Amino acid sequence: MFYDRKEAAILLAKQLNLYHDQHPLVLAIPRGAVPMAKIISDMLNGDMDVVLVRKLRAPDNPEFAIGSIDETGWTYLAEYAHQVVDDPRYIEIEKATQLEVMRERRNSYTPIRPPLDPQGRIVIIVDDGLATGSTMIAALHAVRAKHPQKLICAVPVAPAETLAKVAPYADEMVCLDTPKLFYSVGQFYQSFPQVSDEEVIRLLKKTDE
Repeated sequence: MFYDRKEAAILLAKQLNLYHDQHPLVLAIPRGAVPMAKIISDMLNGDMDVVLVRKLRAPDNPEFAIGSIDETGWTYLAEYAHQVVDDPRYIEIEKATQLEVMRERRNSYTPIRPPLDPQGRIVIIVDDGLATGSTMIAALHAVRAKHPQKLICAVPVAPAETLAKVAPYADEMVCLDTPKLFYSVGQFYQSFPQVSDEEVIRLLKKTDE
């Protein structure tokens, strides 16, 4: 159990201390991981930015991911997606919906600069935890296409089977805890408030200063 995202981020940064002074690029999956990525990048003397990916939501359960999509439109579908979705048109509509969300977020998050370039850099992708792993897979795939020197997935908590599913997409996996009983990421935090778009924008502006 972590007290909050700050504590989890500090513990992750300690595990990643090997990369201190190698100027890593720490990428957060918005929105929850953004405050964590800021702490980790500061502790490792690196840069911080966001990698925009979105989960594809199940028709009757928006919290349940059937897959994910990145800014380019590349899509990952879980092996069970077609068991959950009867109408194939639903997936195309959901993809278009999430692409529009990402366009809006990119315009508001980093309106006056392009995303930081991962090419040739040690890149650490951070989330506050993995459940299905779908969004992390999309994030790793998106960044891999930009040719980082090394690609690391760093999370406080995830089920072991999810880590095994995500691992082929990363060069290194860092996870602080792999509990056997896993229902949701939030169950492993005493304090787990939603992170607002306003806080994301504030932290990104602070990084750019």
